[in-house]
This record gives sequence, structure tokens and C-alpha cells, in this order.
Amino acid sequence: MLQPRIPVNPLPTGIVTPLAQPAPVTDIEPTPASALVPVAAARTTVQLTPGSAVALAASGGAVVLVVGAVLVSMLLAVAITGVSVALIAVVLRLLVRDMQKGR
Repeated sequence: MLQPRIPVNPLPTGIVTPLAQPAPVTDIEPTPASALVPVAAARTTVQLTPGSAVALAASGGAVVLVVGAVLVSMLLAVAITGVSVALIAVVLRLLVRDMQKGR
């Protein structure tokens, strides 16, 4: 089942396609060291104003609160489901015991 299957051509054509080979590159010129720009110099720095820092902190806090509320609600849903299943199991056990006693 997990073995690879190789397709077989029932009617071979006799045409052989050679593998593509890249041509050798011979016209590469060296780059002078003065033309290289450091990566750190090309990046711009981000400056936060006090207002944008407060907005960033507020949005981060809002995200934490929303994620926390979702996780707590999921935990409560699992807990309520577990309690419900346990209660149903106890009731069914009592009903089966009563049926076996013949009441």
C-alpha cells in the first residue's frame, strides 16, 4: 500500500529525451567592496510617540483579554460537558440497577 508505483509505458516510443544541463556561466564580474551596502544602514527605525505607545499597549491588552475570555469559555464548556456526562452516567447506572432488580 505504501510502496511507490512506477508507471510503465505499455508501448515504448524509442525517443530518448536527454536531461537538461545548465550552461556554464563564464561572464561573472566581481563586485567592488565599495558597492556593498550594510543591511543595517538600509533599514529604517521605528520611533514611537507617547500616544502611539499607549495605543499599542492598549491594543495588546485588549488582545490578551479577548484571548483569555475565549480560553476561559472553552474551559467552562469542557467542564460543563464533563459534569453532564458524569451525571447522565450515574442516572443510567441507577436505572440499569433498578431494571435488574425487577422493580
